[in-house]
Amino acid sequence: MAYIEGRVVHDADAHIRETPGWLPSYADPDVRERIGTRRFLSPPIANEVIDSEIDQGRIGHLGLDESAATLMARKNWRATGSFDPADRAVALDLLGVTSQLVFNTFHNGWFVHLENTDADLAYGAATAHNRGLAEWCSGDPRLLPTGYVPLADLERAPAAAREALDLGAAALLVASHCPADHSPSHVGLDPVWAMAEEAGIPIVFHVGGGEPLLDPAYFENGLPTPPDFHGGEENFRSVDYMAIPGPVMQTLATMIFDGVLERFPRLMFGVIEQGASWLPSWTKHMESAVEAFGRHEERLQGLSLRPTEYVQRQVRATPYPAEDVGWIVDQVGPDVCLFSTDYPHVEGGRRPYERFEASLGDRSDEVRDRFYRQAFVELMGNGLPPELAATAA
Repeated sequence: MAYIEGRVVHDADAHIRETPGWLPSYADPDVRERIGTRRFLSPPIANEVIDSEIDQGRIGHLGLDESAATLMARKNWRATGSFDPADRAVALDLLGVTSQLVFNTFHNGWFVHLENTDADLAYGAATAHNRGLAEWCSGDPRLLPTGYVPLADLERAPAAAREALDLGAAALLVASHCPADHSPSHVGLDPVWAMAEEAGIPIVFHVGGGEPLLDPAYFENGLPTPPDFHGGEENFRSVDYMAIPGPVMQTLATMIFDGVLERFPRLMFGVIEQGASWLPSWTKHMESAVEAFGRHEERLQGLSLRPTEYVQRQVRATPYPAEDVGWIVDQVGPDVCLFSTDYPHVEGGRRPYERFEASLGDRSDEVRDRFYRQAFVELMGNGLPPELAATAA
């Protein structure tokens, strides 16, 4: 028996757990030499902890009599299919999802840092990432790899996008953090958006791509450090949780105001693992900006839709299980929100489906189908194999 049964469900947020040496093993020799032997796990985790967790994961996966209950209880490297793609097929069967959009776990923050400090290494590391993730997902059509595209260099970004697409990326992952020297709405990036639109492939933002989230002084409060999701000290807590959607709110608003979604009306954007409770106030805030500045800014006068209409047409976002999806849907409409598990991460919880079902309450089957299936089909376009876009379980 699978964890989810009786409906078609797509998972818009899943991860591999990179093992030590994963990234440099896919890098060109000169890039591999620059990466060196460092593990580039962010947040940093002690090497002995990593090795122990991976060893325990391997032991647990061998000959495991797996069930949906045990699948959802074990997380991170100990979860089935967290680092072994052959095991992920078992996990997909037991989860009961039709597909998973797959992201890295540890590298987004480092990629953002490189974009602002070492563009050569940023593009070389992105190539290695995209090769590795494409290979990891290649054995099962249900696994949809994301390809990272640094936006730091207006000349190299289109070539990086083309390379990612040629490697088989089902979605192009970009940082929600603003590049150091230009806006993400810069017209020099239009070839990237045009390429994705022509391919029918979405642009996606993911948590970690907006680091640093906030001034570290916020944590210097003279009080003991509270535990995170893992019971340790290296992940999100309530204060930085509040800052998670900030970068993508600013980036997408800027792209809307500067006409990117106007120029590329078929290009879809996914906001992944950054919550969705902010959507109603964010869209209202954009509407008020248009009201306040529309008389004087030609860029706003050139928009054919209201900001909320662009969002409903072209933006899809994954709520966290703790959020009230029913309320969000009531505020922004049924088009925008979509389901995710964050598998195999702790943050996704052990019972995400039940929590989403509870928060959807008495909303219709049509609203539920959009949340679990149709919004993902719209987001992914050609990135989702046609045989996986079926409407019936």
